[in-house]
Amino acid sequence: MNDHIPNHEIEQALALFYDGGNAPLISERRFGEQANELVNLALEAGIPIYENPELLEQLSSLSIGDNIPPELYRLVAEILAFAFYIQGKAPKGYETV
Repeated sequence: MNDHIPNHEIEQALALFYDGGNAPLISERRFGEQANELVNLALEAGIPIYENPELLEQLSSLSIGDNIPPELYRLVAEILAFAFYIQGKAPKGYETV
């Protein structure tokens, strides 16, 4: 996860939305300069950024509003869990052991 504005040109950026009940979905997709803008907006809003070219390639065939495929649930769940953790967030009823 990154917490700084990248100093390299980003070719494509995707945003995921997860409501805690349904599968995560693609909420935004941008290319070129607009991809850089999306990343910068996310960083300014305190949203963690995760760079993974292989995952991006697997998700690149999806459209905005599409749910991620079941074969990626575990990987995306781990990314989301870490993003929530570093933001100090936890699911309702979650208690550390």
